[in-house]
Amino acid sequence: MARLVLTNAYVTINSVNLSDHIASITLTTTDDVIDTTAFSSTAARTRVAGLADNSVAIEFHQDYATSSVEATIYPLLGSTTAVVVKPNGSTTAADNPSYSFTALVSEWTPLGGAVGELATASVTWPISGAITKAVS
Repeated sequence: MARLVLTNAYVTINSVNLSDHIASITLTTTDDVIDTTAFSSTAARTRVAGLADNSVAIEFHQDYATSSVEATIYPLLGSTTAVVVKPNGSTTAADNPSYSFTALVSEWTPLGGAVGELATASVTWPISGAITKAVS
């Protein structure tokens, strides 16, 4: 069974490739759990999946240069934007799926860090709508 060490993840936000400024990314999808237990259910509860509630968590290495992290993210605060994530480089394939979605840029930390440390920004953005997975 193949395993993947993330060394070349590909991330675009608002069509800007910020991959070389991202330390970690986590794409999470969960479904609401809807209880369907009726009076006739005597052995156990029953449930169905409800609406999906997706989010993306990203840790950025901060950069204030034109077309870099701050210049890309700050103007998007409070709005939605297109995000594309791939585990291993920019080519979409069966072994390197593309996940596309619209994220609500609901938080931003323009400056974070201590003396002698790398300036970083960590965010968790809710996803508005579905995540689309492509393999070709």
